[in-house]
Amino acid sequence: MIQTKFENLDISKEIQKAIDEMGFEEATPIQAQAIPHIYNGEDIIGQAQTGTGKTAAFGIPLLDRIDPGNKKVQAVILTPTRELAIQVSEELKALSKYKQGIDILPVYGGQPIERQIRALQKGVRVIIGTPGRVIDHMRRRTLKMNQVRVVVLDEADEMLDMGFREDIEKILQDMPCDRQTLLFSATMPGPIMELAKKYQKNPRFIKVVHKELTVPSIEQFYVETKEKSKLEALTRLIDFYNPNLSLVFCNTKKKVDELLLQLQARGYLAEGLHGDLSQSQRDRAMEKFRNGSIDILVATDVAARGLDVSGVDAVFNYDIPQNEEYYVHRIGRTGRAGRQGRAFSLVVGRDIYKLRDIQEYTGTKIVRKDIPSLSDIEETRANSLLKKVKKVVEEGGLGKYMELIEKLIEEEYTSMDLAAALLKMMLGKEENDSKEEDFENPGDGRDMVRLFINIGRNQKIRPGDIVGTIAGETGMPGELIGTIDIYDKFTFVEVPKRYAKDVLCNMKNNQIKGRKINIEHAR
Repeated sequence: MIQTKFENLDISKEIQKAIDEMGFEEATPIQAQAIPHIYNGEDIIGQAQTGTGKTAAFGIPLLDRIDPGNKKVQAVILTPTRELAIQVSEELKALSKYKQGIDILPVYGGQPIERQIRALQKGVRVIIGTPGRVIDHMRRRTLKMNQVRVVVLDEADEMLDMGFREDIEKILQDMPCDRQTLLFSATMPGPIMELAKKYQKNPRFIKVVHKELTVPSIEQFYVETKEKSKLEALTRLIDFYNPNLSLVFCNTKKKVDELLLQLQARGYLAEGLHGDLSQSQRDRAMEKFRNGSIDILVATDVAARGLDVSGVDAVFNYDIPQNEEYYVHRIGRTGRAGRQGRAFSLVVGRDIYKLRDIQEYTGTKIVRKDIPSLSDIEETRANSLLKKVKKVVEEGGLGKYMELIEKLIEEEYTSMDLAAALLKMMLGKEENDSKEEDFENPGDGRDMVRLFINIGRNQKIRPGDIVGTIAGETGMPGELIGTIDIYDKFTFVEVPKRYAKDVLCNMKNNQIKGRKINIEHAR
C-alpha cells in the first residue's frame, strides 16, 4: 500500500489546511498516484473502486487550478446520480473552505431548475451534475462550456450502464479541445476505453492494485443504521456482547475525538489514538489499553498501524474504511492466537456498496445483524450476573449473609422475593417504560408499484434510458428498479413503492432522449 503524506504532494496551503481540519492523515493509493499527474495537466484514466478516495484525488488539484478571478464555469464533474453529485459537492466545499472565490454548484433533477439558473447567473466556477440536467442547462443556454478547463467523468462505467453515453458525448463535444479530461471508473469495459480514445489526449492509466491479503478466521457482521443513531448502535453492541477489550475505528482524527468524548460522557472507559497526539500521549493510551485500565480504544487506521495487543475480543468499524485493505488490517487486530474474535461494521446509506466491494475483495461473507434491543441487553446483563452468583455460591462462605436473609424471611418475605429484589438492585433496572429508539431499517422492501410512461419502442427507447433517467432525476439507486416492459408507443416500469411518489413528482414533464414524457400510475 502506498503511504504518502498530503504535505508531500505540493498542495496549496489553503487546501492543506482544510485537509488537516478534516482529519485525514495520509493520501490513499489512488490519491498518491493521481494527484501529481493531474497537477501536471495530464489526462487521467483512474481505475479504482468506490470508497478509495477518488473525489479528493481529482478534487484537490482541480480546486487548486481554478482561477478565482474568472467567474465563468471552469470545471465540470459528471456523476451518474443526484446523490453522488451532492456527496461530491459537499466534499469539494469542505476542501475549498479556505480558498476564496471558489463557487461550487450541484445541478440535478428533482430540484427546481429556476434555483439553479439563478445561481449560474451569479457566477459559478465548478459544476457537479448528472448528465441529463447538465444537458438541460446547455439547451437553455444557462450553462456555457467555452471556458471549461477540466472535466471529470466520475463512476464512468455506471453512467454508461444507465444509458448516459449519448449525453456525455454531447457535453464533451461542447467543451474546448484543450481541456483536461479525467476519467474514473471501477471497471474498464470496451465502451469506456472507446470514450477515452475519442476524448482524451495520451491519458495516463492509473490502477489501484490490491495486495493479496488473508482475511482472519473471525466472525464478521454488519448492522444498518442511520447517521444520527450510530453512537446508540455502537453502545448497544458493546453492552450486548460485552467484549473484554475492543477497538473502534474511525476514518478521521476529528471523528476519533468526537466519538471519544461521547463514549466517555456515557461512562465507558475509553481513550483515543491518532496522529495529532504526542508520542507520550499515545504511549499512555496504549499502556492503559494493554493493562486493562481502559477497555475501549478509539483509533484511526494510521495510528493503529502495527498495533499488537492480545485479548482484543471485538473490532468495530464505526466508519466503513477508505479501502478494502484497511478493512483487512482492522479486523486482523482480533481473533489472534487461536482466540475467538468478532468484527462489526456500522453501515449508513451508500456504505452498503462499499461493504459489497469489501466482501468481493476478501472473499468472505459479512453477515447482517439486527441492533440489540434494550430488552436483549437487559437479558444479557442478567445472565452474566447469574453466572457470577453461581460462582459465589460454589465458593461458599455465605454464613453471615444467610443469617440476614433468614431475618427477612421471618418478616414473611419469601426467598424468591428477596432473590428477585437483589437481582433488580444489582442490575440497576428502574421502573420505567423506556422506549426503543426507532432504528430505521433501510432495506429496499421490494413492494413494487407499476408506472406508465407515454413513449416506447417507436421513439427508440431502451431499458437503460429509463433506468438512467429515473436514477439520475430522483437519486434512487438504479438496481432497485424492477421489470421494464417497452411497447411500441408506451412503457411500463416497476419501482419500489416507497420511491413511487418521488419518481412521479420528479419525472413529471421531464424528458427522455429529448422527448417530453408523461408518467402516471398504470391502470
